Amino acid sequence: MENERVILAIGRIERALSRIEAAKPRETGAQSDPALEKRHATLKDEMEQAIKTIDGLIAREER
Repeated sequence: MENERVILAIGRIERALSRIEAAKPRETGAQSDPALEKRHATLKDEMEQAIKTIDGLIAREER
């Protein structure tokens, strides 16, 4: 049951990362918003840290 919750959480995180990446402006020469780019980078860093934390929790549970 616990593993199922972890798997579902990872799926939600992966979908969130996909949405964040999809929302990032593409390199089309259009003016980008520096504040939005900073928020994007911050969210991406936070998501990467969350994934590392989850990986650590999973590793501890598998021991």
